Formats: sequence, C-alpha cells, structure tokens
Amino acid sequence: MSLTFDGTVLVPVADPEDGEQTARSLAPYLSPSSTVLVVNVIEKAGGAPDKASVEQREEYAQEIFERTRGPLEGRAGTVETAILFGTDVVETIFEAALERDVDAVVFEPRKGSRFVELLTGDTARRLVKEASVPVVALPRNDG
Repeated sequence: MSLTFDGTVLVPVADPEDGEQTARSLAPYLSPSSTVLVVNVIEKAGGAPDKASVEQREEYAQEIFERTRGPLEGRAGTVETAILFGTDVVETIFEAALERDVDAVVFEPRKGSRFVELLTGDTARRLVKEASVPVVALPRNDG
C-alpha cells in the first residue's frame, strides 16, 4: 500500500533539527497537490513568567521554518508556516487543525528515553490518544 498526502496536513515541529528531520521523512509522501502547514507552538506559562521573550521565541520559530522548508521544496504544492500560542501544546495543535480543516496531523516521533517522555508529558502519545483529526506518525528516516 502506498500512502500519499494529497490534501492539507499540519506538521508540528519543536526545534530546527526536528523540523528538518520530520520534513525529510514527510517529503516522499507528498504530491504537487499537497499543502503542508508547519507549525511551532510557543507554550505560554499561563500566568507564570515565560522562559524567553515572545520575540526570541518567534525568531527561533523562523529558524525552525527555514530548516523545515528545505526538504519540502519541490515536493509539496504549498508550504505554509504558523506560530501558535497556547498553554497546552497538544490542545493548541488540534485547535489549529480543526480551524484550518486539515486532513491530518503528521509528525515524526522524536527519540527520547522513557524518562524524557515522563518529563515532557509525552506529546507524541497525547497526539495519538487525544486526536480530534486523523494523526499519522511517520517512520523515522535517519538517513
């Protein structure tokens, strides 16, 4: 069976390396009719002081988007980017997915120990368990 994303997919990315790696893994599944919406969620502290200024985080998001675009060029018909803000990363991703009427949320699970997963709340697990749209976990492409 061959999988191709012909519609719109939302791709959450956390950092430049994650963005580039995810884009490399996603690229073979795209077609000229694909629209890829790459998002970076800036997690707000919900009343507590934020870890970095909004400006610093927006600059970092632009760096993420630049690295993510490379592997997608010539593979997807359209690549869009968006910075999202929210106190819960997973909820923010699904809110954007529903608002933008995407066909699926597509991500590549990041490497990490079980300890790291416990500390981070295991976003990948929550993406699958709390899905409000189809979710596709791409196989790792370390090449």
